[in-house]
Amino acid sequence: MSHLRTCKTCGAVAADPGHLCDPTPAKKVFACEYCGAKAGEERHLCKPMIEKVEHFCSACGRVAVEPTALCHPKKLEDKA
Repeated sequence: MSHLRTCKTCGAVAADPGHLCDPTPAKKVFACEYCGAKAGEERHLCKPMIEKVEHFCSACGRVAVEPTALCHPKKLEDKA
């Protein structure tokens, strides 16, 4: 993991810094439980997750599938 880099601009993760616009050594890399993508932060949102989002944090606006992933969870209204 010490060779992975994170883009400071978009959060993308890559082993080759030439694939990132503003690379920096990755301190921690997260694997998305929905799509398997590697991300530089745990706030990664992917299409499979967005389709299941049911809650948001009333303090910071972060969205999540489960309310336990948020500090101040609120239920989203009907998405349709």
